[in-house]
Amino acid sequence: MREPVNSKSGLPRLIAATGHSLRGFKTAWQSEEAFRQEALLAVILIPAAFWVGQTMIARLLLIASVLLVLITELLNTAVEYTVDRISTDHHDLSGSAKDISSAAVMISLILWLAVWIPFLYARFTAG
Repeated sequence: MREPVNSKSGLPRLIAATGHSLRGFKTAWQSEEAFRQEALLAVILIPAAFWVGQTMIARLLLIASVLLVLITELLNTAVEYTVDRISTDHHDLSGSAKDISSAAVMISLILWLAVWIPFLYARFTAG
């Protein structure tokens, strides 16, 4: 059993928290196809943001919209794991929790498109 992060302080806490986070990334990568797809897309889009965005603020907005998708997908996965840990039996509240977290991912994807499409349009139509 791993030791809780809040039982430590200072640098040992930071090191433990980093280890927990890296395990979280590994688990999401291994178990969630959507996370793998979005992470691979982020590897392409984050560098592309430096070409698409013409200002630092534009670049930050483009990158933030990509990272928000990853954050939301990780939280969605955490909700799914938690619900399944409690019980894999069908229950309306469990289904609703998973549906709501999935809806959050959908909103983050819509936001990503809403941010990127105008910048891409401006980049490719600029004379």
